[in-house]
Amino acid sequence: MNKKEVLELKRRLKKDQATFSRLVGCYVDCNHEKVCKFGGKFLTLEEDEYYKYLEISNKVLSGTLGNNLLNLQFPLEEEEVGGRQQILMALRDSELNDETLLDTYYDLVIDTYDEAGNYLILLYLDSYDVMTRTKDNINVDESEEVYKYMLCAICPVTLSKPGLGYLEKEQRIGARIRDWVVGAPETGFLFPAFNDRSTDIHSTLFYTKNTKEPHSEFMTNGLGCGVERTATEQKMAFHSIVRNVLGAEDESTDDKLLDIQQNLSEMADDYAETHDDDDDPFILDNEAMNKVLSDCHVSEEKISRIEKSVNEAFGDKPPIAANVIDSKALAANEIRVEKLALESQVGDLTLELNEKNAQLEEKDSVIQEKNNQIEERTSQLLEKQEEIDNYTAQIKTYDVVLHVKPEKASQIHAQVINGEKCLVIPMRENENATINGVNTNL
Repeated sequence: MNKKEVLELKRRLKKDQATFSRLVGCYVDCNHEKVCKFGGKFLTLEEDEYYKYLEISNKVLSGTLGNNLLNLQFPLEEEEVGGRQQILMALRDSELNDETLLDTYYDLVIDTYDEAGNYLILLYLDSYDVMTRTKDNINVDESEEVYKYMLCAICPVTLSKPGLGYLEKEQRIGARIRDWVVGAPETGFLFPAFNDRSTDIHSTLFYTKNTKEPHSEFMTNGLGCGVERTATEQKMAFHSIVRNVLGAEDESTDDKLLDIQQNLSEMADDYAETHDDDDDPFILDNEAMNKVLSDCHVSEEKISRIEKSVNEAFGDKPPIAANVIDSKALAANEIRVEKLALESQVGDLTLELNEKNAQLEEKDSVIQEKNNQIEERTSQLLEKQEEIDNYTAQIKTYDVVLHVKPEKASQIHAQVINGEKCLVIPMRENENATINGVNTNL
């Protein structure tokens, strides 16, 4: 069955559209004993019960095809007298009214369903008047066939959580009575399948809530079909094989596994572009596996080991490529790659900024050095100016100030002439003097 066919049936499981004619069930305890059995017309159920049972039936057709919902085929021997497909056919044809046949089927479920706790077996009977549909999916008011089918739901029954509550008779708060509560179905199936919008008695649609650990034993022993791995199981098995071969303790294994999934995702996208939705999905056979592993630079020796392990694990049913891809991990990896790219850009910008800062610091150093030189020169000039100012001040305190060459200073001497103190400066013929800026010829 495909997604459209599942949705076509599921849309009918609403209050205004549901047409279940009968509902039967059997409550089984943890000792695999039948505690009680019941049955009756579905439409006569009380409103609260009606909605709860309808909700359970909805769950059996919920989830993802290939993961929660698996298409199973009956082998030919199961379609012979005494086969498990024949028991289902007899149940459907009896319209769930044969108590002996129902007891036989309940016993079959109890013997083949591996469950430690209490559980409830439910069987729904329905008939769907399938309308002719045009190519553009428009219904024509003309019936093609009446699709008569059963839904089976196996629901866990557990004790409600302990807690306090109001005890009305005693008018006090106390420990409330714990009830046995029916939960959402863990396992179920639709029979016959609704393939190509028609009855297919050779197939059944199997439902599992737990995609990591489905009740595979019930597929084999309860329905008589071969075990079909869920997408989650395929992914877990493939990843485990790759990790073991590449080295589970190797830090690079996770990155390599992400690379493999990324390449697989791109190959699956390329396949989808050239194929219709109704075509077979992209299978991870040896050829595809060799290509994707080679593109990820996995050695020939390890490729051979991975192929051998995958073939042993999956047999003649190689995994669907889309099922071994962890979309959440790829999405997280895309974020990681973007983050690394941003961190790299930040690193480059930081390096560039540091270089600019270094250049600015170098320029600042040159400017500072120039400033220091200017300050030093200014200081020298100020010192000179101070000397000049001091000298000028000193000049103003003397009546006579002489400026002579150093070698002339030793020739100057004091002498009293005509009773007056005189400074005698010997002058040679080639020497002259300036007095207060006026040249004097002697």
